Amino acid sequence: MDAFERLPEELDHLIESFKSAPVVGDLTAGVTQYLFYMLLACALLLVVLFVFKRRQAASPVPHGAFVNGVEFGIEYVRDDILKGTMGDGWRRHFPFLATVFFFVLFNDLMGVIPGAHPGTGAIGVTAAVALMSFVYFIYIGCRSKGVIGYVKSLAPAGVAFPINLLVWVIEVFSTFLRLVTLAVRLFCNMYAGHIVMGAFAILASLFFEPLLEGVSAAAMGGAVVSVAWVGILIVIYAVEMLVAVIQAYIFTMLSAVYVNLAEEEE
Repeated sequence: MDAFERLPEELDHLIESFKSAPVVGDLTAGVTQYLFYMLLACALLLVVLFVFKRRQAASPVPHGAFVNGVEFGIEYVRDDILKGTMGDGWRRHFPFLATVFFFVLFNDLMGVIPGAHPGTGAIGVTAAVALMSFVYFIYIGCRSKGVIGYVKSLAPAGVAFPINLLVWVIEVFSTFLRLVTLAVRLFCNMYAGHIVMGAFAILASLFFEPLLEGVSAAAMGGAVVSVAWVGILIVIYAVEMLVAVIQAYIFTMLSAVYVNLAEEEE
């Protein structure tokens, strides 16, 4: 069968493999492959931070690519995301937002590993992270203005009734919509990226398989095409790593904007 004729069947198997499956227990009370890799990403993040802290404490001047790399990531969140968005109030929210950034980043990068199913590839995980961000900025708004004050602040001052009521309803809907958009945007980008990488990996293997069955002119031609698919796959892997960073940036940036909007006086 021609490689392109087999592609739809292989893609069906690929998409089927992305469905949640229990590694331990069952879907009701167990650990799925997405939860497993999410926990693995969290453990890796903790190890990186622990090693970074030890090496940083060993010398007042940072030495080595590892320490400088982690410091660059922390300074990137501080300077390029929080300070530009939140101004002088960034310090209060740095621990939460930096945790969100590195959690999303490590889970996204876990998806580049062949065969891995990172937490951000499951809508349940992205929804949980989005819910934490949602609860955090609502809490900040209520703490800053009081519960009634925050609820009232959703309608702009100086707008006459009943227009202010209409605007308030729209703002309430928009506030809850942030929860959905944060979760869905991250999930869809990661899911689509995994499908694309998987599709090119399948194409590379399908064109190379005939060479394993026997050497022929057609098989050699397929192998050359397979090398081209592998080359494209490598490029896609590099792009996917960039997308992982961008999605962590966007998620954290939007969370910072929402916190800032909830906290500002006007």
